[in-house]
Amino acid sequence: MVERPQNPSVGLFATCLVDLFRPSVGFAAAKLLEAAGCRVAVPRAQTCCGQPAYNSGAKADAKRIARRVIATFRPFDYVVAPSGSCAGMIKAHYPEAFADDPRWLARAEALAAKTYELTGFLHDVMGVRAVPGKFEGIAAYHDSCSSLREMKVREQPRALLGAVPGMALRELPGRDVCCGFGGTFCVKYPEISNHMTADKCREIAESGADTVIAGDMGCLMNIAGKMLRDGRAIRAYHVAEVLAGVEAAPIGQVKPEAEEATA
Repeated sequence: MVERPQNPSVGLFATCLVDLFRPSVGFAAAKLLEAAGCRVAVPRAQTCCGQPAYNSGAKADAKRIARRVIATFRPFDYVVAPSGSCAGMIKAHYPEAFADDPRWLARAEALAAKTYELTGFLHDVMGVRAVPGKFEGIAAYHDSCSSLREMKVREQPRALLGAVPGMALRELPGRDVCCGFGGTFCVKYPEISNHMTADKCREIAESGADTVIAGDMGCLMNIAGKMLRDGRAIRAYHVAEVLAGVEAAPIGQVKPEAEEATA
Protein backbone atom coordinates (compact mmCIF):
# COMPACT_ATOMS: atom_id res chain seq x y z
CA MET A 1 0.00 0.00 0.00
CA VAL A 2 1.41 3.41 -1.00
CA GLU A 3 1.53 6.50 1.18
CA ARG A 4 -1.48 8.76 0.75
CA PRO A 5 -3.09 11.90 2.22
CA GLN A 6 -5.76 11.54 4.88
CA ASN A 7 -9.25 11.74 3.34
CA PRO A 8 -7.82 12.35 -0.14
CA SER A 9 -9.70 14.29 -2.77
CA VAL A 10 -10.58 12.08 -5.72
CA GLY A 11 -11.68 13.24 -9.13
CA LEU A 12 -13.91 10.47 -10.50
CA PHE A 13 -13.35 10.10 -14.22
CA ALA A 14 -16.78 8.72 -15.05
CA THR A 15 -16.01 7.63 -18.68
CA CYS A 16 -18.23 8.06 -21.72
CA LEU A 17 -19.72 4.56 -21.68
CA VAL A 18 -20.66 4.82 -18.00
CA ASP A 19 -22.20 8.24 -18.52
CA LEU A 20 -24.17 7.27 -21.61
CA PHE A 21 -25.03 3.62 -21.03
CA ARG A 22 -24.52 2.58 -17.38
CA PRO A 23 -24.69 5.45 -14.85
CA SER A 24 -25.11 2.91 -12.02
CA VAL A 25 -21.40 2.11 -12.40
CA GLY A 26 -20.50 5.71 -11.65
CA PHE A 27 -22.74 5.81 -8.58
CA ALA A 28 -21.27 2.50 -7.40
CA ALA A 29 -17.73 3.80 -7.85
CA ALA A 30 -18.52 6.95 -5.88
CA LYS A 31 -20.11 4.87 -3.11
CA LEU A 32 -17.02 2.68 -2.81
CA LEU A 33 -14.62 5.61 -2.82
CA GLU A 34 -16.59 7.50 -0.18
CA ALA A 35 -16.84 4.39 1.99
CA ALA A 36 -13.05 4.14 1.78
CA GLY A 37 -12.70 7.67 3.18
CA CYS A 38 -12.27 9.70 0.01
CA ARG A 39 -13.80 13.07 -0.81
CA VAL A 40 -15.25 12.44 -4.27
CA ALA A 41 -16.10 14.93 -6.99
CA VAL A 42 -17.22 14.42 -10.58
CA PRO A 43 -16.07 17.54 -12.45
CA ARG A 44 -18.72 18.81 -14.85
CA ALA A 45 -16.01 19.93 -17.28
CA GLN A 46 -14.72 16.42 -17.89
CA THR A 47 -15.07 14.93 -21.34
CA CYS A 48 -13.86 11.82 -23.16
CA CYS A 49 -10.27 10.84 -22.38
CA GLY A 50 -9.46 11.09 -26.10
CA GLN A 51 -8.62 7.44 -26.63
CA PRO A 52 -10.87 6.87 -29.70
CA ALA A 53 -9.24 9.80 -31.49
CA TYR A 54 -5.75 8.79 -30.40
CA ASN A 55 -6.15 5.18 -31.51
CA SER A 56 -7.61 6.31 -34.85
CA GLY A 57 -4.61 8.49 -35.62
CA ALA A 58 -6.27 11.85 -34.92
CA LYS A 59 -3.42 12.89 -32.63
CA ALA A 60 -4.09 16.64 -32.73
CA ASP A 61 -7.71 16.15 -31.67
CA ALA A 62 -6.64 13.71 -28.95
CA LYS A 63 -4.14 16.24 -27.58
CA ARG A 64 -6.81 18.96 -27.45
CA ILE A 65 -9.03 16.65 -25.43
CA ALA A 66 -6.13 15.62 -23.20
CA ARG A 67 -5.29 19.23 -22.34
CA ARG A 68 -8.84 19.75 -21.10
CA VAL A 69 -8.70 16.57 -18.99
CA ILE A 70 -5.32 17.54 -17.54
CA ALA A 71 -6.57 21.00 -16.56
CA THR A 72 -9.86 19.68 -15.18
CA PHE A 73 -8.32 17.05 -12.90
CA ARG A 74 -5.22 18.95 -11.83
CA PRO A 75 -6.63 20.04 -8.40
CA PHE A 76 -7.27 16.51 -7.09
CA ASP A 77 -5.01 14.26 -5.07
CA TYR A 78 -6.00 11.33 -7.28
CA VAL A 79 -7.88 10.57 -10.47
CA VAL A 80 -9.82 7.29 -10.43
CA ALA A 81 -11.69 5.68 -13.32
CA PRO A 82 -13.96 2.62 -13.27
CA SER A 83 -12.16 1.59 -16.46
CA GLY A 84 -8.67 0.29 -17.08
CA SER A 85 -9.00 1.53 -20.66
CA CYS A 86 -9.57 5.21 -19.84
CA ALA A 87 -7.14 5.12 -16.92
CA GLY A 88 -4.57 3.53 -19.20
CA MET A 89 -5.02 6.28 -21.78
CA ILE A 90 -4.29 8.94 -19.17
CA LYS A 91 -1.47 7.09 -17.46
CA ALA A 92 0.33 5.52 -20.41
CA HIS A 93 -0.55 7.58 -23.47
CA TYR A 94 -0.88 11.19 -22.32
CA PRO A 95 2.88 11.42 -21.64
CA GLU A 96 3.50 9.70 -24.96
CA ALA A 97 1.27 12.19 -26.79
CA PHE A 98 3.11 15.21 -25.33
CA ALA A 99 6.63 13.83 -25.68
CA ASP A 100 7.54 16.76 -27.98
CA ASP A 101 6.03 19.46 -25.73
CA PRO A 102 8.03 19.86 -22.47
CA ARG A 103 5.49 22.11 -20.74
CA TRP A 104 2.50 19.82 -21.33
CA LEU A 105 4.62 16.70 -20.89
CA ALA A 106 5.31 17.70 -17.28
CA ARG A 107 1.61 18.25 -16.68
CA ALA A 108 0.70 14.97 -18.36
CA GLU A 109 3.24 13.06 -16.26
CA ALA A 110 1.93 14.66 -13.07
CA LEU A 111 -1.61 13.56 -13.91
CA ALA A 112 -0.44 10.09 -14.97
CA ALA A 113 1.32 9.59 -11.64
CA LYS A 114 -1.91 10.04 -9.68
CA THR A 115 -4.29 8.17 -12.01
CA TYR A 116 -5.65 4.75 -11.05
CA GLU A 117 -8.15 2.14 -12.13
CA LEU A 118 -10.88 1.80 -9.48
CA THR A 119 -10.10 -1.62 -7.97
CA GLY A 120 -6.36 -0.95 -8.04
CA PHE A 121 -6.90 2.30 -6.16
CA LEU A 122 -9.24 0.81 -3.57
CA HIS A 123 -6.99 -2.16 -2.86
CA ASP A 124 -3.48 -0.74 -3.26
CA VAL A 125 -3.87 2.89 -2.17
CA MET A 126 -6.83 2.93 0.22
CA GLY A 127 -6.21 -0.54 1.66
CA VAL A 128 -9.82 -1.67 1.25
CA ARG A 129 -10.36 -5.26 2.34
CA ALA A 130 -14.11 -5.29 3.11
CA VAL A 131 -16.90 -4.17 0.79
CA PRO A 132 -20.66 -3.58 1.26
CA GLY A 133 -21.81 -5.80 -1.61
CA LYS A 134 -23.45 -9.23 -1.42
CA PHE A 135 -23.79 -11.71 -4.24
CA GLU A 136 -25.38 -15.10 -4.69
CA GLY A 137 -24.02 -17.06 -7.58
CA ILE A 138 -21.01 -18.21 -9.54
CA ALA A 139 -19.06 -15.55 -11.38
CA ALA A 140 -16.24 -15.50 -13.90
CA TYR A 141 -13.99 -12.43 -13.95
CA HIS A 142 -12.84 -11.05 -17.30
CA ASP A 143 -9.60 -9.04 -17.36
CA SER A 144 -9.57 -6.17 -19.83
CA CYS A 145 -6.41 -5.77 -21.90
CA SER A 146 -5.74 -2.24 -20.67
CA SER A 147 -6.22 -3.14 -17.01
CA LEU A 148 -3.77 -5.99 -17.32
CA ARG A 149 -1.11 -4.46 -19.49
CA GLU A 150 -1.26 -0.72 -18.87
CA MET A 151 -2.57 -0.50 -15.30
CA LYS A 152 -1.05 -3.76 -13.95
CA VAL A 153 -4.39 -4.71 -12.42
CA ARG A 154 -5.02 -8.42 -12.05
CA GLU A 155 -5.25 -9.63 -8.46
CA GLN A 156 -6.85 -6.50 -6.99
CA PRO A 157 -10.39 -7.08 -8.31
CA ARG A 158 -10.18 -10.74 -7.38
CA ALA A 159 -9.12 -9.89 -3.83
CA LEU A 160 -12.02 -7.45 -3.44
CA LEU A 161 -14.54 -9.85 -4.98
CA GLY A 162 -13.26 -12.52 -2.61
CA ALA A 163 -14.58 -10.36 0.23
CA VAL A 164 -18.13 -10.37 -1.16
CA PRO A 165 -20.37 -12.75 0.82
CA GLY A 166 -21.87 -15.50 -1.33
CA MET A 167 -19.41 -14.98 -4.19
CA ALA A 168 -17.98 -18.06 -5.90
CA LEU A 169 -15.35 -16.95 -8.39
CA ARG A 170 -14.21 -19.06 -11.35
CA GLU A 171 -11.04 -18.50 -13.35
CA LEU A 172 -11.15 -18.64 -17.15
CA PRO A 173 -8.48 -20.63 -19.00
CA GLY A 174 -7.91 -17.72 -21.40
CA ARG A 175 -8.07 -14.98 -18.83
CA ASP A 176 -5.23 -13.03 -20.51
CA VAL A 177 -6.98 -13.09 -23.90
CA CYS A 178 -8.88 -10.13 -25.38
CA CYS A 179 -12.68 -10.39 -25.62
CA GLY A 180 -12.60 -9.04 -29.17
CA PHE A 181 -13.89 -5.52 -28.47
CA GLY A 182 -10.72 -3.44 -28.71
CA GLY A 183 -12.51 -0.14 -29.37
CA THR A 184 -12.50 0.45 -33.13
CA PHE A 185 -10.98 -3.02 -33.71
CA CYS A 186 -14.45 -4.61 -33.55
CA VAL A 187 -15.67 -2.17 -36.20
CA LYS A 188 -12.71 -2.57 -38.54
CA TYR A 189 -12.46 -6.35 -38.19
CA PRO A 190 -15.96 -7.58 -37.24
CA GLU A 191 -15.44 -11.22 -38.27
CA ILE A 192 -12.25 -11.60 -36.24
CA SER A 193 -13.84 -9.75 -33.33
CA ASN A 194 -16.91 -11.97 -33.38
CA HIS A 195 -14.75 -15.09 -33.37
CA MET A 196 -12.78 -13.83 -30.35
CA THR A 197 -15.96 -12.87 -28.50
CA ALA A 198 -17.51 -16.27 -29.23
CA ASP A 199 -14.46 -17.98 -27.74
CA LYS A 200 -14.66 -15.81 -24.63
CA CYS A 201 -18.39 -16.43 -24.16
CA ARG A 202 -17.91 -20.17 -24.61
CA GLU A 203 -15.22 -20.21 -21.92
CA ILE A 204 -17.48 -18.31 -19.55
CA ALA A 205 -20.34 -20.73 -20.16
CA GLU A 206 -18.11 -23.78 -19.79
CA SER A 207 -16.81 -22.47 -16.45
CA GLY A 208 -20.29 -22.98 -14.97
CA ALA A 209 -20.61 -19.29 -14.14
CA ASP A 210 -24.03 -17.66 -14.19
CA THR A 211 -22.48 -14.18 -14.21
CA VAL A 212 -19.55 -12.47 -15.89
CA ILE A 213 -17.90 -9.54 -14.09
CA ALA A 214 -15.39 -7.09 -15.52
CA GLY A 215 -13.99 -3.62 -14.92
CA ASP A 216 -14.48 -2.09 -18.37
CA MET A 217 -17.84 -1.26 -19.91
CA GLY A 218 -16.57 -1.79 -23.46
CA CYS A 219 -15.73 -5.41 -22.72
CA LEU A 220 -18.95 -5.94 -20.80
CA MET A 221 -21.21 -4.52 -23.50
CA ASN A 222 -19.42 -6.62 -26.10
CA ILE A 223 -19.67 -9.85 -24.08
CA ALA A 224 -23.22 -9.22 -22.86
CA GLY A 225 -24.41 -8.49 -26.39
CA LYS A 226 -22.93 -11.72 -27.70
CA MET A 227 -24.41 -13.69 -24.81
CA LEU A 228 -27.87 -12.31 -25.51
CA ARG A 229 -27.63 -12.91 -29.26
CA ASP A 230 -26.56 -16.51 -28.62
CA GLY A 231 -29.37 -17.06 -26.11
CA ARG A 232 -27.08 -17.67 -23.13
CA ALA A 233 -28.69 -16.88 -19.76
CA ILE A 234 -25.51 -15.40 -18.24
CA ARG A 235 -25.66 -12.03 -16.52
CA ALA A 236 -23.06 -9.28 -16.92
CA TYR A 237 -22.15 -6.71 -14.27
CA HIS A 238 -19.41 -4.16 -13.71
CA VAL A 239 -17.18 -5.01 -10.77
CA ALA A 240 -18.06 -1.71 -9.06
CA GLU A 241 -21.76 -2.62 -9.03
CA VAL A 242 -21.07 -5.97 -7.39
CA LEU A 243 -18.63 -4.58 -4.82
CA ALA A 244 -20.96 -1.72 -3.87
CA GLY A 245 -24.11 -3.83 -3.77
CA VAL A 246 -25.88 -1.55 -6.25
CA GLU A 247 -29.13 -3.04 -7.55
CA ALA A 248 -29.31 -2.90 -11.32
CA ALA A 249 -30.53 -5.05 -14.17
CA PRO A 250 -27.81 -7.07 -15.90
CA ILE A 251 -26.03 -5.16 -18.66
CA GLY A 252 -28.08 -5.30 -21.86
CA GLN A 253 -31.26 -6.25 -20.03
CA VAL A 254 -34.05 -4.36 -18.28
CA LYS A 255 -35.94 -5.05 -15.09
CA PRO A 256 -39.45 -6.56 -15.44
CA GLU A 257 -41.07 -3.41 -14.03
CA ALA A 258 -39.29 -1.34 -16.69
CA GLU A 259 -40.66 -3.63 -19.38
CA GLU A 260 -44.19 -3.21 -18.01
CA ALA A 261 -43.80 0.58 -17.95
CA THR A 262 -42.92 0.65 -21.63
CA ALA A 263 -45.55 -1.88 -22.71
